[in-house]
This record gives sequence, structure tokens and C-alpha cells, in this order.
Amino acid sequence: MEIVTAVAYAEVHDAYLRDHPVERDHEANTNMYGEENLERADRIPGGWWRVRLSRADVLRVVLPWHLSEGGELELVPRSGLTVGEAAERVRSGGAAWTAANPVCAAKLRLLRWSPFLPVFLSTAPIDHSDYGDLSVRAGLIHLDGLHRMLAWELAGRLPLRTVLDGYLAGDPGVAAGPVRRARAGRTGDEAA
Repeated sequence: MEIVTAVAYAEVHDAYLRDHPVERDHEANTNMYGEENLERADRIPGGWWRVRLSRADVLRVVLPWHLSEGGELELVPRSGLTVGEAAERVRSGGAAWTAANPVCAAKLRLLRWSPFLPVFLSTAPIDHSDYGDLSVRAGLIHLDGLHRMLAWELAGRLPLRTVLDGYLAGDPGVAAGPVRRARAGRTGDEAA
């Protein structure tokens, strides 16, 4: 993970609503929950950071409980899974998992080729029942982008280099794994 810069919550909130309007007319619009998660994460000590992530970073993001959009098989148990583990669960479940979870599966299909929009993470679980039983209590924790991160991994599109934009709430030093600061004057177009 590469730390780009510290940012104010207002910038994070504006970036989220620009890409994920709460009022979007869509039968499975959960953007209002993502916005609520950002508000909860703003209480985590350490402020907000704009970061860049690689595939390795995304695969270790811890996901909270997810019941597969009302499907028959939960995608993520209450103890949590990483994006990598959840992707393997979808792969190994194959057609049976897809048939049991039609709404979640449709979101994953739809988002496979979607643009790389920023993902939203924290360094600790937020105060919400879906996060209460997570076995991992520090690291990279999902706030918004579960279906996008999974879909991009399932499509083989996650970038190996640190080029995927994200916002992180909390102390970046708490995030597991290597953390480095962006070099001064870097535009993001250079090779890593």
C-alpha cells in the first residue's frame, strides 16, 4: 500500500457520493449503507488518507459478514474473510453458488469490467453488527467496494502494482503489510 496524502472527511464523502449516489434508481442500491459506513469510520482515530493499492493489498482486505444480497449461501461468515478467500469461495462454489445467490452473482457479473473506482477501507472494524464478530481487529477492513473488489479479482483485473485508488480511515501504520509513502512529485503514471 502506498500512502498518497492525508485528506479531510469532506473530500472522502464527496468522492463517495460522486461515484455512488444514494438516490441512484437501482433495485439493489446499497449506497446509503456505504455512506453510513464512512460516517462510522470517521470516528476511528488517525484521520483519512488517500492511498494506492495493489492486487496483494486488495486480496488481504477483510470483508465483514455478507449474506449474499438475501441469497441462500452467505458469502462471508460473521468472522470475516479476506477478498482473496471470498473470491475462492465464489470460484469453488461455481454454478451452485451462483444459482443460490442470484442478486449477488448479478452484481459480480455487472462489475467485472467496471472502471476502477476508489475503494473505501479502515484500519479497524466500524461500530456495526456486521463487523462485530470479525476475527481480525486491525489491518485493511472493508467499508465499501466488496462486490467491486471481488468482481475485479474474479475477472483477473486487479493491478499488480500500487495503482488502485482508495481512501483509508485510521492510522495507516496499523494496516498489516508494507506501507510506503508516495515519492514527492509523483503523478501516478510512472512505473512502480
